[in-house]
Amino acid sequence: MAGDMHTELAVDAVDVTKRYGQLVAVDHLSLQVAQGEIYGVLGPNGAGKTTLLRMLFGLIRPDSGSVRLFGRTWADSGVGVLDGVAGFIESPKFYPYLTGKQNLEGLALLDGGVPRSRIGEVLDVVDLTGRENDKVDGYSYGMRQRLGVAASLLREPRLLVLDEPANGLDPAGIRDMRALVKRLAASGLTVLLSSHHMEEVEEICDNVTIMTTGKVAFHGSIGELRAMAPDPGHLLSTSDDVRARDIARDRHPNVAVEPDPEGGLVAIGPREALSRYVADLVRADLQLLEFTPTQTPLEALFFMLTDADAEDVVRPRARSLRPEAGAGR
Repeated sequence: MAGDMHTELAVDAVDVTKRYGQLVAVDHLSLQVAQGEIYGVLGPNGAGKTTLLRMLFGLIRPDSGSVRLFGRTWADSGVGVLDGVAGFIESPKFYPYLTGKQNLEGLALLDGGVPRSRIGEVLDVVDLTGRENDKVDGYSYGMRQRLGVAASLLREPRLLVLDEPANGLDPAGIRDMRALVKRLAASGLTVLLSSHHMEEVEEICDNVTIMTTGKVAFHGSIGELRAMAPDPGHLLSTSDDVRARDIARDRHPNVAVEPDPEGGLVAIGPREALSRYVADLVRADLQLLEFTPTQTPLEALFFMLTDADAEDVVRPRARSLRPEAGAGR
């Protein structure tokens, strides 16, 4: 997807800043999204993700910096900047006493109208066919989220912007939403989504910007992010934890094993070294009572990057897709 990019960027935000009094919600942020990719904006609650997306839609204006969508700005194109752009900020809202289909029909009229067949097409894309004549009041939260995607697809956008589309969903709903985003991207649609869950962007995104307190903590590909991730940690409990620590110290220099404050041990090291260490414990006739991940390497890196002292931990990597001056403008 990311390799099939056009010269013109879907999103080109340069040095964007937004303040609310003394609060700097977005602080000199730059972000470029190539056409045809799935791009993730990741960060904890309050990092500035929604503020950034609001600026893309023109719901609020940046205090400084510029935002271009497919080469257009609000200053030179007005509302036309949103041609080919759709999505939702926070949770999509609908009339609960109308059916899903009736809600889409009303939105289509407000947006200038679409062929009636298009409503059936988008309902099918989001797997709501068969429930289109049910009132939205009876929809699950996941169904409402998918109806929001269907509403966004009515105008056949080239860029789909989704604000935490899996937030509040149960595991099945999260799985369905991820599968839906993948299908949309496979059709050639550019998707920009925000999330505060590393596993969500890791599974579906090509590139990611990680934000913390309005600033960029990381720009780059998921592959680059994985390369920066620390060794995985595992909770370890055996029939003889003292001996387990001795075996690590004497035979496995690449594995660090320390007591866990809540009991048992924590083992940290590369996966291959951990595998050899566990095999050695078994050969030494130690019973392995527990061996579970504390968090994935990318989750550990996410917390490092978004910690208040993140700048002391790792420096962000620059990523620029901006065309040469004058190109695609």
